[in-house]
Amino acid sequence: MTFDPQKFIEKKIEEIKKLVGNEKVLAAVSGGVDSTTAAALTFKALGPEQIKVIFIDTGFMREGEPQWVKEILKDVMPVEIVDVKEEFYKRLMGLSDAEEKRKVFRELFYNVVSREAKKWGATWLVQGTTAPDWIETTGGIKTQHNVLEQLGINVREKWGFKLLEPLVELYKDEVRAVARALGLPEEIASRQPFPGPGLLVRVVGKVTMEKLEVVRKATKIAEEGLKELKPSQYFAAVWEDELGEKIMEEPEVYLYKGVRATGVKGDLRAYGPIALVKNVEWNKVYDVWKDVIHRNNEVTHVVSELVEEGEGKYTVSIRAVVTENFMTADVLRVGKDKLEEIANEIIKNVPHVKRVVYDVTPKPPATIEYE
Repeated sequence: MTFDPQKFIEKKIEEIKKLVGNEKVLAAVSGGVDSTTAAALTFKALGPEQIKVIFIDTGFMREGEPQWVKEILKDVMPVEIVDVKEEFYKRLMGLSDAEEKRKVFRELFYNVVSREAKKWGATWLVQGTTAPDWIETTGGIKTQHNVLEQLGINVREKWGFKLLEPLVELYKDEVRAVARALGLPEEIASRQPFPGPGLLVRVVGKVTMEKLEVVRKATKIAEEGLKELKPSQYFAAVWEDELGEKIMEEPEVYLYKGVRATGVKGDLRAYGPIALVKNVEWNKVYDVWKDVIHRNNEVTHVVSELVEEGEGKYTVSIRAVVTENFMTADVLRVGKDKLEEIANEIIKNVPHVKRVVYDVTPKPPATIEYE
């Protein structure tokens, strides 16, 4: 049956009104299509007297993002920026384990939400949880920060609010259709997904301010360079550039020392090494991951070298995928010249970068994000 966004909106507005009654609601938007659509739908149902929309600036956002979101949504709904950067930096700097980072972030995020809800007198929190979020979390692939009740977390007891999740049965293409039907700006409706913990999950391994600034600057360059190709998701990530064991001779393949990223093996999460491929013929670059993983089944991501500068201490990885539902994804096949142009700009403009690579692993066996 064809999805009808207008019918969905009408049905949900009735449900929200009935469920919430005269109580107050808080919505935390990230600027991504899921959270913004959920907030806009609830705003349409209840109006400004009952719902307050906030943007929590955790310090792990892209350059200028909080102000951009507030400005682009001003004609749809008012957005208040809540600056809690220092609170998040204090707890997250120095952490290395991917799952620990996600869990600490989730705890901090909902503590802030709880605080803001009490100020507003809200008993409900609206959030943009979608079907892939809870499927991945309950399936053990990774902890999505916005999946709570599906894990048995009693949010009312823990944080003092009830959850309103109007999009929980939808997939990304359906959410985008609802966004457009609600009249959200196209920049939001077609926006690529951005993880709740933001750049935190793209600082692979130990979190430091230096790595965070590297990935923030590299992200801006990578997004600018790739946007005309319209990938489903595209970004930069950073980790320490230290090569360990050589696992293949032709082409040359090394494992990064002490660097691990998330992948999918069967239906479960895997947490394994990242492999670097050097000097591979470009016509073979998008298939080389099969040989690498055949050689070492623990590898979760395979990246191909674009530029090695020789100075600096970090690898920046460019990741771009195409997908319809985000449950599986193919690598965007980009020409070598285009990628090298982006890589050289990163080397030239971002301090401390030694090497720039392109991730050539589909999902599965990799996840789209690194952590």
